[in-house]
Amino acid sequence: MEQHTAERILATARQLVIAGGYNGFSYADIAAVVGIRKPSIHHHFPSKADLVQALVAGYRDDLAAGLAHFENLSPDAAVQLQSYIATWEACITDGSMPFCLGAQLAAELPALPPEVAVEVKAHFRLLAAWLTEVLARGAQQGRFRLTDSAELEAEGIMATVHGAMLSARAYGTPATFGLIVGPLLQRLII
Repeated sequence: MEQHTAERILATARQLVIAGGYNGFSYADIAAVVGIRKPSIHHHFPSKADLVQALVAGYRDDLAAGLAHFENLSPDAAVQLQSYIATWEACITDGSMPFCLGAQLAAELPALPPEVAVEVKAHFRLLAAWLTEVLARGAQQGRFRLTDSAELEAEGIMATVHGAMLSARAYGTPATFGLIVGPLLQRLII
C-alpha cells in the first residue's frame, strides 16, 4: 500500500508539473487528487524538492527504457528517430503526455532547487547522448544527411521537438507538432 500511494503521488505530481510547472502546484493539490492528507505526502516525500527530484529521476528512467525500446525495434537509426518523434506526436495528439516534463522544468531551471536542477540537466544529457549516437550511426548507415556534427544536430532536434511541443501548446492544436517536426525529418532522412 505504501508503494502504491507513493506512485499515485508521483503520477499526480507529474500531471501537475506538466500543466503548471514546479511552482504551479502544492501538496494540497496532490492531496485533493489522491484523496490523502498532506502529512501522508510528507511521509513519502519530506519536501517538494524531494518529490520533484524523485519525479524527474523516474521520468529519466522511463526515457532510458523508451530509448532502449526504440533501438530494439530496428537497427535502422532512421526508424529509431522516427519512432521517438512519432511517440511524442501520439502523446501530444491523444493528450496522454502533452508536454515533456524535462522541458517544462528546464524553462524554470534558474528558480529550481539545486537537487531538482541536477536531475533536469541529467535528463537532457541522456537525451542528447542518445540522439547523438543515433545520428552518428544513421550517418554511417547512409540514412541521415547531417549538415553539422552529430552533437549539434542532436541539440537542434531537441530544440525543434521541444519548441514544437511549446507551439502546439500555445496554439492549442496538437497537429502543430507534426507540422514543425516533419520538415526536420525530411531534411535529415535520406
